[in-house]
Amino acid sequence: MNRLIGLSFFISCIPLVASGQGLSGHLSFSPTGAQAWTVQQCMQYAVAHNHEVKRTELELDNYKANRTGAIGRFLPEVDASIGAQYNFGRAIDPETNGYTDVSTFYNGYSVSTSLPLFDGFSRLHALKAAKASVLMGQASLRQQQDLTALSVLQAFTNVAYYEGLVKMAEEKVEETKLLLCQTRILEEVGRKSQADVAQVESQQAEADYELIRQQNLLASALLELKKAMAFPIADTLSLAVCMGQTPSLSVANSEFVAFGLGLNQEHPELLSSRYQVQMSKHEWRQARAALYPALSLGAGLSTTYYHTLHAPSASSFNNQFKNNMGEYVGVTLSIPLFNRLQTVTGIRRAKNNYKMACEAYEQKLQELEKLSREAWQDWQGYQKQTVQMAKKVEADSLAYQLTRRQFEEGLSTAIDLHTTSTQLLQSKAVLLQCRLMAIVKEQLVRYYHGEAIWTE
Repeated sequence: MNRLIGLSFFISCIPLVASGQGLSGHLSFSPTGAQAWTVQQCMQYAVAHNHEVKRTELELDNYKANRTGAIGRFLPEVDASIGAQYNFGRAIDPETNGYTDVSTFYNGYSVSTSLPLFDGFSRLHALKAAKASVLMGQASLRQQQDLTALSVLQAFTNVAYYEGLVKMAEEKVEETKLLLCQTRILEEVGRKSQADVAQVESQQAEADYELIRQQNLLASALLELKKAMAFPIADTLSLAVCMGQTPSLSVANSEFVAFGLGLNQEHPELLSSRYQVQMSKHEWRQARAALYPALSLGAGLSTTYYHTLHAPSASSFNNQFKNNMGEYVGVTLSIPLFNRLQTVTGIRRAKNNYKMACEAYEQKLQELEKLSREAWQDWQGYQKQTVQMAKKVEADSLAYQLTRRQFEEGLSTAIDLHTTSTQLLQSKAVLLQCRLMAIVKEQLVRYYHGEAIWTE
């Protein structure tokens, strides 16, 4: 189970369309209503319905089919054939082996089997390459599932962010309405001028505009979440979101600090690239196997039945089937001499593919190490920013309250009140963003460390 180390939250719930209750600051919650979706439920739904995940599953099934085919190459090949022909005119008499011009009906039956004894270990390397491809497909599937879950987490976080902004905008609208009502009363008693009333009315219009804008952004964020989940766009999606309040960095966990700076070598993306290297190496060796001679064992039996048309008598089918039966056993040695340089060019391409896979692995390792360290640094940075922004919100809130009191007493203007109000709103928005990004970055740290960010 995921847990947040060094970042404790006092939880308060923000409902999206439906209300919910939650646990620690991971955006992992239990809804109070059956229709509210938690972030884990959204991830599970997305992984089960995402088109890229389904395509990757089909690719994995193809890899498994290739592995089954590679195993089958070690088994003997058995063929059976039945043939019938009608000879007329000049032909070979099956009985005398001489020429005849009598029409004859001919019927043949044969069963043969062949087994390659040595092929330069081509089948062995093909099997190893197929097994590596299956492992690569499994790692790619897990990688695609994790990327889908991360995209849903990001989209879910965006919804939570804009929902928080909508609530702030709604509070701002209510606040400006009360302020406008208060200012008009003060104008009636002569303590405020018409200009002050006009300025507060302008602030109210601005607050209404901001509320509409944030509502539109929230609707767009919900659409993006539905798209990431492969959820029906026309259906209603109710979410349960919980947010934390004040973070505390007083608690440190040395174990988490240690693994946060490192990349798990069993990371799905890294495993997929590593298995690609193994597969390319065996394909290269399989291509080189074409330079060796091939030895195969073959065996079979055949029999025939013939009947000369218009002949007064003929042997029965059973007698001919038994008497004409023949068996054979043989060994074939095939030595490659010249095939228009196809083998040489095939080996060259396979070798280059192997080298490219090695380069891709090194590049992926360097890229993931960089992303892992960036995620760790960002997580630490957002935690510290959250602490500082919480202090700034507290200070801006106090400044706004003082400015409003001065405005009521006539010691400050509506412009001063608007400035402090806007500053407070911006600070709250940044604080909300820092809290959400701290949660997302922590999940990224755990992802690069190899922990599951979603449960099946």
